[in-house]
Amino acid sequence: MFDVCFAGVTGWTAPPILAAIEQADDLALMCGVSRSAAGKSLAEVTGLQSAGAVYATVSEALEATPVDVLIDFTSPSAVRGNVWSAVDAGVHVVIGSSGLTAGDFEELDRVARDRGVGVFAAGNFSVMAAVLRRAAAIAAEHLSQWEILDYASAGKPDVPSGTSRELAETLSKVRRPHAAVPLSELDGPVEARGAEVAGTRIHSVRLPSFVVSTEIVFGGPGERLVMRHDPGLDPAPYVVGTLLAVRRVGDVPGVRRGLDSLLFTEPTAVR
Repeated sequence: MFDVCFAGVTGWTAPPILAAIEQADDLALMCGVSRSAAGKSLAEVTGLQSAGAVYATVSEALEATPVDVLIDFTSPSAVRGNVWSAVDAGVHVVIGSSGLTAGDFEELDRVARDRGVGVFAAGNFSVMAAVLRRAAAIAAEHLSQWEILDYASAGKPDVPSGTSRELAETLSKVRRPHAAVPLSELDGPVEARGAEVAGTRIHSVRLPSFVVSTEIVFGGPGERLVMRHDPGLDPAPYVVGTLLAVRRVGDVPGVRRGLDSLLFTEPTAVR
């Protein structure tokens, strides 16, 4: 049995994941974290049968309620403090929030290994998004030029999205794309070429109607290969991957990233 604390219990992603935890035979929701709902019961906040309470901070929740795993679906401003609090308390962590940098994950990996704690992070817990990431890594073994388009809602403050950033970092382990015109030789604002993450140019579009869509375009002489993941307007696609991560996060101490690492066993080539 895995006892779970969910940070972001009033957020958009929470309802279907919490319902799935309640229905699972091997998972139990013990407490939640939400500043706006602190002091209320989980049953009152979620409509589920869980008997636990909602706390203002992760530290308060973990001090009051012993748990095995913290799930964090909060915000870029809150995730770092939440995760470090959990690891310091010896609690495994599943991270669904964006906002942590590659340097953060390197530091977190050292801390988690020292504590014997598992940390799993994914920019996207959709199985289809994980398949896109794996397919793009395979394509990068054979194709040398690509760019990423990162679509999200108008109000999403973090750029690029965790999904796009994670994809770029995955591809950098295969190879770095060949550059087009060097930034120093551009005629115009360099911002028009997007941001560079792990060698890949990422263009972030923020408009109404998008959730988090990710598109990668591979280009070659006379042809293009386009891969794109478009989630719907509800968080149902993220349930299966999140529960899989909860069940597997404690397998290995330290940080693991990307849902594809749990779905596929064969490593991608590294050049």
